[in-house]
Amino acid sequence: MATYEEIYGKRVEVLDADPTLNSSYEGQVWYNSTTGTLKTVVSFAAWSSGTNTIQEQKYNVGVGTQTSALIFASGPVGQTYTEEYNGSGWSAGGALGTGRYQAAGFGTQTAAVCAAGDAPGLSPAFRGDVEEYNGTSWSEETNVSVARYACTGLGTLTAGAIVGGRKPAYSNETENYNGTSWTTGGVYPVAIQSVATGGTQTASFAVGGYVPSTQSNKSATYNGSSWTAQGNVNTARSAGGGAGSQTDGLFFGGSDGSATNKTENFDGTSWTNSPATLGSARNSFGGCGTSTAALAAGGFPSPSVPKLTEEYNKGINTVTASAWSSGGVLNTGRLLYGGAGYKESGLVAGGFNSPPASIKNETEEYDGTSWTEQNNLGTARYENFMIGTQTAGLFFGGSPAPDSPKTEEYDGTSWSEQNDMTTGRNTLAGAGTQTAGLAFGGQVPPSASALTEEYNGTSWSEQNDMSTARRYLQGFGIQTAAVAAGGGYPPAVTTTEEYDGSSWTNGSAMITAKHRGNAGGISTNGIVFGGGTAPPSPAHAVVEGYDGTAWSTRPSTSNSKFNVGGGSTTTSTGAFMCGGRPGYVTSTEEFSGAIETATAKTLTTS
Repeated sequence: MATYEEIYGKRVEVLDADPTLNSSYEGQVWYNSTTGTLKTVVSFAAWSSGTNTIQEQKYNVGVGTQTSALIFASGPVGQTYTEEYNGSGWSAGGALGTGRYQAAGFGTQTAAVCAAGDAPGLSPAFRGDVEEYNGTSWSEETNVSVARYACTGLGTLTAGAIVGGRKPAYSNETENYNGTSWTTGGVYPVAIQSVATGGTQTASFAVGGYVPSTQSNKSATYNGSSWTAQGNVNTARSAGGGAGSQTDGLFFGGSDGSATNKTENFDGTSWTNSPATLGSARNSFGGCGTSTAALAAGGFPSPSVPKLTEEYNKGINTVTASAWSSGGVLNTGRLLYGGAGYKESGLVAGGFNSPPASIKNETEEYDGTSWTEQNNLGTARYENFMIGTQTAGLFFGGSPAPDSPKTEEYDGTSWSEQNDMTTGRNTLAGAGTQTAGLAFGGQVPPSASALTEEYNGTSWSEQNDMSTARRYLQGFGIQTAAVAAGGGYPPAVTTTEEYDGSSWTNGSAMITAKHRGNAGGISTNGIVFGGGTAPPSPAHAVVEGYDGTAWSTRPSTSNSKFNVGGGSTTTSTGAFMCGGRPGYVTSTEEFSGAIETATAKTLTTS
């Protein structure tokens, strides 16, 4: 029998503690002399929650990878909207020229094909239309030879194929695409619709699907010209997702009469059940990716899963998805107040609550677990803004007049009054630090303001105005790289502007109009949370992140609140949200980014 050293070229090391783990340790074995255990690192697979899509998605198509995906052609009435995924959240893409669903798709996020599909309201409804996506917009191309729907695509924009579908009879036809035209391909073993696929035009697989009156358990591989039957899947089902290659594939979800959460692995010949199951059973969704990093977005049953995204990962790491979680409780419930710091070292001050109507001067510090009261502000105020850290905070602006120009600094113990702002105002936003601060927007009663001022640790100076005057806006970043997002009352707007230390330029519009929320992070990794469109419409839990170029969705907050406090001085993953309305709540929520953790396994005998 071969020894471990002969197989792996390494001896079993004796260590007094487990090493810091990374991918290089997969398959290695060591002896922990302190615990007296033999240990190793092995890979495993699991599905975890991702960020919800913007629109409801069902009967949709998914192409690309887990960190660069595209979904489109959603139903059941035939939609034109497209969404792009960056591994963290979804953003709106260009609209299809012809709204449809149950279409075929293949390619990447920046080079995709949408072919055929069902377009209710058009005559005929079964379409042969083909469109290509360049990462920004769709353009019409040469139609498929045979119009159909419920077909499936595989491959790339310049070397793809579609297989099966309905026309309205079930089809076993394959058509190959070279980026310009379509040609007849191989005949699938059975006439079928809604199969799952993976791989390239010359090395792919197809599995499952629906044949007249029943789900299929068949699978086959394709070499670009002919199909060859392979082993049956363990559970017959249709409208599932496919990912990976011809020799290392995945088949997940689908319907076996009802929605299922099962995942199976393919080795090019046979299928095996995976212990990794989708968190939510579903079918008719957009699936894509590789055998080690796949994605499932949208699907049925409605209304529980149409916006859900799940990520499949296989490796030595356990993936904990980004999420908001409950934190400590404020001592004083309030709204329209300042927040600074980050989730493990937060600071809030001022605000308003009722009954009876009361403007607050209370200050509280947060340690990641609980809030404790500190020395009060010198002047009670609300509708202000605050930046900086728990030990170096800056509080400025607010209501009521004539106190709105006032500025106070916090040193971790007490507040001291500083030079007033050049122009007093309320409902403003800001960015930066105690010695390099920025204030922008707000209201100089009764009008919205575009004014911008910089603070140097001693005094304020006026700078170039924003392009759009607005109040109740959200701000984040530093003095030389800041972002002003949303605002406006009424109504809320999606306007984004970026400040470079001298002037403002227009940025990408937010996905959802938002005001009376809060924000945190830096200009290339920011987050906006809380708030809503415009009272009396309710607040929403929608959260958006900004990467310096575009907005995309992030995990929603647990509660929907207007006029919240909170923020983050570093990246978006340090954000917290507290207080707000409806009511004068005391709850806190904390945002954490995705975490990957490698874990050693203890070897035992049985």
